[in-house]
Amino acid sequence: MSQTYGQRAFAAALDLGDWQFRSARTLGLVPAPDAGPGRWSADLVDRCGGEADRIRAELGSDPPVGAARAAARLARRVVLDVERVDVDVLAASGVLAAAGRYRGHPVYLVRHLDAVPADTLAEVVAARKGPLRDTIDAGGAVRALGWRSQQFGRVAAERGLAKDRLGRYALADVRALAADEELMATAVADAARADVQRARRAEERCTTALRGWLADCARFLDGTETRSPDLAAARRALSGLTSARYILSATTDREVR
Repeated sequence: MSQTYGQRAFAAALDLGDWQFRSARTLGLVPAPDAGPGRWSADLVDRCGGEADRIRAELGSDPPVGAARAAARLARRVVLDVERVDVDVLAASGVLAAAGRYRGHPVYLVRHLDAVPADTLAEVVAARKGPLRDTIDAGGAVRALGWRSQQFGRVAAERGLAKDRLGRYALADVRALAADEELMATAVADAARADVQRARRAEERCTTALRGWLADCARFLDGTETRSPDLAAARRALSGLTSARYILSATTDREVR
């Protein structure tokens, strides 16, 4: 019997991660199975081997994101209050192709999001907003700047940004903030420091929880405690600790520590 490959083996042959292979299948970058359900022939896998670099270049290095994160990325790029529904419109109109689905919802490649023409995106947002196109509410400004609500509220007060009778800001004023390189650099640094502070608190909290869980395990093993330790609590603490340490390891001492 001739050799065949399953999805993982095919992905490994192309040096693609799981998400990359799934996205490549969705986008038609790799052919459909030719040796039965979910199986590819060795000949087909060999032929696709020469396409591995092209496939990786097309997919990029960042995993796909859902509509909410896609909207946030687009918003920051064009300094507009892009919403999830705008991403849906881009996808429905063929401007943006879904790279797969996660829990039933479409996901999009970062590379494709960055390639959406700014004019096209502005037209979609303007069509949704109608007569409000030249104004933006506080939540939209936060998305457009990539800030936190507290950051925008403080800067808006310091700069004396005016609101209209609907409590909205002029889009031009928010874009002026985005054009202030020193202000944006300060905002990024402030956000990074806040992220590190939260991560440190989470690290301490999760470490304490895990040490307590290990102590419970010791008592259970010794027979001084009859109830078995809560595995779900340990999983939550371990997940939180992993996330916190990822944030801390991704932040250099020179930047915020």
